Amino acid sequence: MSWARIMTPLSGGQGDRAAVEAAALLAEPFGAELSGVYTPADVADVMPWMGEGFMGGVQTTALETLKEAAQAGEKAARAVMDACGYAKKQLVSLQTPVWAGLSAESRLSDVVVFTSDPARGRGPLGEAFQQVLADEQRPVLIARDGLKIGGVVAVAWDGGKEASRAARLALPLLEKAKTAVILAAPKASSRAFDPSRLQSYYGARGVKAEIVLLPETGDPAPALLAAARDAGADILVAGAFGHPRLQEFIFGGTTRTLLNSDRPSLFLSH
Repeated sequence: MSWARIMTPLSGGQGDRAAVEAAALLAEPFGAELSGVYTPADVADVMPWMGEGFMGGVQTTALETLKEAAQAGEKAARAVMDACGYAKKQLVSLQTPVWAGLSAESRLSDVVVFTSDPARGRGPLGEAFQQVLADEQRPVLIARDGLKIGGVVAVAWDGGKEASRAARLALPLLEKAKTAVILAAPKASSRAFDPSRLQSYYGARGVKAEIVLLPETGDPAPALLAAARDAGADILVAGAFGHPRLQEFIFGGTTRTLLNSDRPSLFLSH
């Protein structure tokens, strides 16, 4: 199993360089194509509030300003892509409707790479992160400092649908990993599951994984992060938004805790 196309959305801002470098790091072991997708603010998004007389002087100026900003952002994104030493790469510049284009690009990518700020709802790509992970249900890699492919990968496992999807989709990472660790707390969950079943699933695919059992009480998110740190994990694989998204928003949830952590890098799937 392998990956052939790694995508990273770009805003034309300061975070683009780190995103491209992380995406290239992920693409290189697989010989995958790296696709930088420039995702500008969409002119169509500002049309509704302009009203029927949107072609007045102020409104026209606003549209021209957005167009100029998009052109400058594309130029900056292109410069970042050109500076990337990875050979198998391309820049895709989205046009109106931007969100439809972003959806189409993500659907034809194996993994979408973001840095921490968009994953925390910060900056111009915060909405793009939500769209790709939650709406399009594409696997994402949130790249943090120290990202390494071929090191230690930890898998958060509770037997649920989201965790199962993430565990399966991350298999190429695990095949490249030096060490694979399954983190589970069977007795602390209302769901009956046996982590050795996932261990067998990986074993049948040539991945030898060890099982680490977490404490049976308390908040699972800090326990997951502590266990991942103790294992020396470079990447933590987890299902995202295991409860309804509104409930996650109101009560926080494990996903939010993981997103607000500084390390390790995260591979998430919803």
